[in-house]
Parts: sequence; C-alpha cells; structure tokens
Amino acid sequence: MPDFDWSAAAANGKVTKGSMNAASAALVLKRLRDQGMTPLDVKEAGAGAGKGGAAAAGMKNAPRKKGNPKAKVNAQDVLSLTSELAIMLKAGLSLDNALRVLIDMSYKPTVTALLVDILDKVKSGTPLSKALSNHPHLFSDFYVNMIRSGEISGQMASVMARLVEHMERIRALRESVISAAIYPAILLGVAVLSLVAMLGFVVPQFEKLFNDMGDALPMPTRVVMNIGKMFQHYGWFIVIAAALLVWLLIKWLKTPAGRQWWQSVVLRLPLIGTLSRKYEMTLFSRSLGTLLGNGVPLLTALHISTQTVTNLLLRQPLETMAPKVKEGTKVADAAIGTGIFEPLAINLMRVGEETGRIGPMTLELANILNREVEVGIKRTLTLVEPVLILVLGILIASIIVSILLGILSVNDLAA
Repeated sequence: MPDFDWSAAAANGKVTKGSMNAASAALVLKRLRDQGMTPLDVKEAGAGAGKGGAAAAGMKNAPRKKGNPKAKVNAQDVLSLTSELAIMLKAGLSLDNALRVLIDMSYKPTVTALLVDILDKVKSGTPLSKALSNHPHLFSDFYVNMIRSGEISGQMASVMARLVEHMERIRALRESVISAAIYPAILLGVAVLSLVAMLGFVVPQFEKLFNDMGDALPMPTRVVMNIGKMFQHYGWFIVIAAALLVWLLIKWLKTPAGRQWWQSVVLRLPLIGTLSRKYEMTLFSRSLGTLLGNGVPLLTALHISTQTVTNLLLRQPLETMAPKVKEGTKVADAAIGTGIFEPLAINLMRVGEETGRIGPMTLELANILNREVEVGIKRTLTLVEPVLILVLGILIASIIVSILLGILSVNDLAA
C-alpha cells in the first residue's frame, strides 16, 4: 500500500501534518475524520501540490464515494460543512481554498453542487452571506445574518464557530425531544396491536361457545363479542379506513389552519403544553442572544429570532416586540406585552438592558429554559409510561373479564 502525506486541522484550528499508509486517499480522509480532524491536504508521498492551491490539490485525485444523486441536502449536511469551514478558516485557509477542500471532500452530489455554486459566486466577488442567501431553504435569515456580521467585523472564523455551537445546541435540544417521544409512541403502538389481536383473533374463538346463549349472555360479553365479529369480518376495511383517515389528518395538519389548530391543542395539554412553550422560548432566546453577541442590530435580531419560533400562536405576539422597541419601548416591557414570558425571563432581560449585556442574559435564559425542558421531558415520561401501561392493562383485563363472565353464564345454564 502507498504512503500518503496529509495535513489536517483540529477543532481548535491547529494544523497537524503526518504520513499514513493506506490503500487509497479516500481511506486516509475517512481515518482523519474519524479522529475528529478536518483534512486539508492528502496526496501520495512524493507528489507535489500546485502553487496557490496546496490545500485542495491533494484532494482532487482522491477517489470519492458515489452518493445518491437525488439525496437532498439536509440540516446535518449544513452543520457539517459549517463546522469544517469554521475549522479551516481558523487554520488560516482563505475562504475560496476552504470551499475547494470541502468540494473535494464531499461524497454527496447535491452538497457538491451547492458548494460549487457558492464558490463560483464568491470567486466572482459576491460576499459569502449573499451567496448563501440564494438558498433560503438551507440557510435561514439567522444563518445569513451571522455570516454577514462575521464579514463586517472581520472575525469570520470565530463567528462561524459560534454559529456551529448554536446549531449544535439547537440540534441536541430537538433530538432530546424526539428521542423522548419514541418510547411512548412504541408503547402506544404495542397497545393498539395488542387490542386488535385480542379482538380480531382471540375473542372470535369463543363465538361457538356463546352462540346458543342469545340474550342470556351478560351485556359486557355481548359487547366484546360484537366488536370481535366486526374486527373479524371487516378487519381489512377498518385498517384501510384508519390508514386513510390518518393520512388525511396528517395532510390537513400541514395546512396553515390544521397546523394552527394542532399547535393550539398542544399548548392546552397539561405538562406537554408548558414544555412546548418553554421549548419555543428556548429557540427564541438562544437565537436572540447569539445574534446580539455577534453585533447584529437589536431590531433585526428580534425579527430573525421571532422567525425561529415554529408555533404560530407564540410567534404572533412575539412579532409585536420589534415595532414596540422601534418606538422606544424597552425590550423587557415589550416582552411583558406579549404575555408569554415568565417573570424570570422578564427580569433577566431587564438586567441585561440595564447593564448593556442583553445578549449574554438572553443566552443565560436559553440555558435555563433548556435545562427545564430536559428535566420536564424526563418527568413527563416518568408519568406517561405507567399511565399507558395501566390503560392497556385495564382494556385487556376488561376483555378477559367479559369472556370469563360469559363462560360462567354457560356453566350456570348447564347446571
């Protein structure tokens, strides 16, 4: 196997060089990434890199995995390229060379096409923030304004590092919410399947035993037997109808009216409603604090942070804050007017305004709310799991008791 000379940047921006024996340059890239490093240059030992592009030259001949050409660029791709770009800029690479390295390291055709488009615009003199704004479905106003603040301040590397930290925190919060919902969803699915199995396959087995009983059967037994017959004779129709109903419901929930209805229901639910409100306020506070910490004007930061809130019923009152602040109202007083902030949030904003540190204060608020959301999720799960198990147990026990009542009635008649 040939030897490859490589250079890579660690997370702190420090560049390390070395040599590695591997079957291909692609394998070297993989090993470096597995070690938490961002490759800058990989070339076969003794091969020279062209002038002015040494960081990228060694990558061009590296064999690349062929990804799915139809796979869309997702949030994880954006986070990865942002993180790697931040490390390369911190290591001292120019923006265009860093983009070239990312292009040569990319295994996903759609990501490659995106980076090529950005590089072409940057080479033609377009600012990076402007090039990114042409892809609003991938780079939000928040993202673009953070990059713009880095361009204005000349601190692009540090700004991108803060952007990565923000994106990591938001991703971790969302994943914790999704992970928390998986087990109850599985438990609910098992409960539904268990009931269907009992009513569709177990209960009908007793039909012959109870056929001659007629009205002598206890009412609970007759109800369960009729439900069992319905599942036995119309089971597929019920499944298809239920699937169609769920599909129509999901499609309706994607409409503005459906989304707003569902969001209002979620906010009214006990425990879950409070957690949802705190989760949305975490997104708002962290976005506001991050933008203000990077020099974005207050009014712009308020407008962009409001757009990160996904619940429309919470976003609407938040949209009144920027106009009030523009008229001269203090941020804390504007927040009181929305009616959705807790006293702690109001006090932290007031302290931030008085000390000139509203950005750090809103970030501290985001950290507090983040911890409360995580604790709230654990407590809610602690309550939801036994409730689901108890409900499932009661339903199955009711079916069994109904059948036993019928059997006892048969024995009484026989005696």
